[in-house]
Amino acid sequence: MLIVKLNAIDSTNSYLRKLSAEETVDDYTTVIAKKQTQGRGQMGTVWSSQASKNLTFSVFKDVSQLHLEHPFYISIITSLALLKTLQFFSISRLSVKWPNDILSEDKKICGILIENVIKQNKINASVIGIGLNVNQTKFENLPKASSLKMISGKIFDLDEIVHVILKNLKYYFLLLKKGQYDVLKEDYEAYLFRKNKPSTFKDKEGTVFSGFIEGISESGNLQVLLEDDIIKEFDLKAITLLY
Repeated sequence: MLIVKLNAIDSTNSYLRKLSAEETVDDYTTVIAKKQTQGRGQMGTVWSSQASKNLTFSVFKDVSQLHLEHPFYISIITSLALLKTLQFFSISRLSVKWPNDILSEDKKICGILIENVIKQNKINASVIGIGLNVNQTKFENLPKASSLKMISGKIFDLDEIVHVILKNLKYYFLLLKKGQYDVLKEDYEAYLFRKNKPSTFKDKEGTVFSGFIEGISESGNLQVLLEDDIIKEFDLKAITLLY
């Protein structure tokens, strides 16, 4: 397993995607940057991080042999691997805000960006980008952001965290390879932020409405119980959870 460490790069996801397009990349090849100049989040958002204090890295995963019908399971696996890692480091009150923001004590500590490589109309590989707030303690104009140090009071070794994350990614991908879809989905849903609690949402037209998060569909859509006792599914771009 190759680990590439860079001082600065525009985006570890972009670097790894370009590398995989130019040459054969080994499974679980990992690119870590001390600083990202153009770190990206979900739906074009920017991921900002202080250099050398946090983890910004991407992992190449060959999924050509998994015959994935529902790509969202890659997101489930990544979320579970991170949750398991954070539990190992005694981080408390963990949850996953759909689709894959990791929260501790209702504050965001980790974001995930998964970009799939398509060949012959099927997913051949995934580039899994992870931004984890570790030793940073100030987040300008980000009141809902936190870090492992802010939560625990401890300073963490970045390399140690990466190795535990990779170990847990391998564990959950093995479950996927064995076809343990129900187990993975149930584990993910057990951590869903605000599950079965009254919550407020905003759709892409700007309309605000209330409902209860019930779970997710096989394809990863959020299932919300609305006021008229109807369960409706929403995809990633359709709604935002307000909290």
